[in-house]
Amino acid sequence: MEHFDLARMLKFLPGIVIGLTVHEFSHAYMARRCGDNTSEAQGRVTLNPFRHIDLLGFLMLLVAGFGWAKPVEFNEANLRNPRKDVMKIAAAGPVSNALFAMFLSVLYLFYGNMTEGNYTTGIQTIKEIFLYGIYINWGLFIFNLIPLPPLDGSHLLLNQFKRFPRVYDTLYRYGSYIFLGFILVTVFTDLNLFPIGPAMEFLARGFLSMIGAN
Repeated sequence: MEHFDLARMLKFLPGIVIGLTVHEFSHAYMARRCGDNTSEAQGRVTLNPFRHIDLLGFLMLLVAGFGWAKPVEFNEANLRNPRKDVMKIAAAGPVSNALFAMFLSVLYLFYGNMTEGNYTTGIQTIKEIFLYGIYINWGLFIFNLIPLPPLDGSHLLLNQFKRFPRVYDTLYRYGSYIFLGFILVTVFTDLNLFPIGPAMEFLARGFLSMIGAN
């Protein structure tokens, strides 16, 4: 059995909590901008993590490497341009994680320059927290763009089929089962059906290198 590393887990926590919070806040904020106040009435247009974190999804993210937060609800009938606005709301979450990963990368660069030559445990720990946050947010960006329900990528894809209700319902229903099957296979076997790691490494290291932080 793999040894449980509590110290490493604690370094992950800030990135996970802030990443999920930013993601769901962005969905809620965009829904309000598009004309629907459902998320605002439910207290979701906030950066308070307790409004967004789902306990089971949070634990899954810690244990299995992927998870979820409380989904943001919106009433499509209230949107000014439902077809386009649904896609804006869906894209807002992943895009916010990508932007936040870039922001953390810049902070990591500045912090590294400020503490250059200082190798104390505290300094190195903060650098690791920054790095974990960067990787986690790139991971949330990539994972949520997978075009399977209930992930954001599914809304971007399935929204194109809403004019064909039977096709839309079939894709949505079976897409959810496919997603569940992928999760079970990934969790209980050595087969990784969500090869997020290489893409996350490419984006994280690529951006860090681009700004001179690597």
